[in-house]
Amino acid sequence: MAWTQVCCNYDGTFGGFLTCVFESYVHREEPVEFRTPEDPACSLYPLRTIPTHEEHAMRVYRSLDKKLGPTGRDLFVRGFLTCLKEKELWLWRFVRMGYDRGPGFVRDLTDPTVDTVRRAVQHLNSEAHQYKGFVRFSELSGILVGEIEPKNRVLPLLRPHFRGRYPGENLVLHDRTHREALFSRAEGWAILPVEDFQAGDPDQEELAYRKLWRGFYDAIAIEGRYNPKCRMTHMPKRYWAMMTEFQKDWDTALPDISGFQEK
Repeated sequence: MAWTQVCCNYDGTFGGFLTCVFESYVHREEPVEFRTPEDPACSLYPLRTIPTHEEHAMRVYRSLDKKLGPTGRDLFVRGFLTCLKEKELWLWRFVRMGYDRGPGFVRDLTDPTVDTVRRAVQHLNSEAHQYKGFVRFSELSGILVGEIEPKNRVLPLLRPHFRGRYPGENLVLHDRTHREALFSRAEGWAILPVEDFQAGDPDQEELAYRKLWRGFYDAIAIEGRYNPKCRMTHMPKRYWAMMTEFQKDWDTALPDISGFQEK
């Protein structure tokens, strides 16, 4: 019996996508397009609106370790966090290969589906690693607040790092690109959607520390080794807008910092 080609309309969550996988196997329907509330374009294929069903999603999730193996499961789960174009379609093909062939399919690096998902996850992991060093936090009313503009949804990968680095601190890391934020405190954490995030204005003490950090950054630079191309290789320019040391427009607003200097 041939599978019916359909367009899956779901809520854009990982649980919703797993529900789509479940429903596709139950009804023998092959998704050829996926639509979310952020992508409401029309389709020439029959439209299947699939509400998220937690129990069905968990059945699929529990099957991943056996059908895809630990490596395949990790690629599948992290693949959903990537900025890969038509990621749902690639991941549907990926998980179906695992169900049909077993865990060994991930070693077939010549397969376009395996290669595409692997490359997307490598890009995600690399970006998350970069942000571990490029995030800048400001203390605003006793809360550490930072903002990033990633291509991928890196907050789930950054959460263990920053919770371990700042244990017990109240922390907010805002992802401007995907309009979500990590909220962390000693008691627990959550990654929640945010529509209009306003960090608030820094106080005089915070401005002073920012100036100190920029002064240190400039002081340790070696003029004779100035190489902007090399710097952009190790610190891509798209990260600079969120980094304190590159925001020179604060100079006029900064107070006298003599009180913070060693005597």
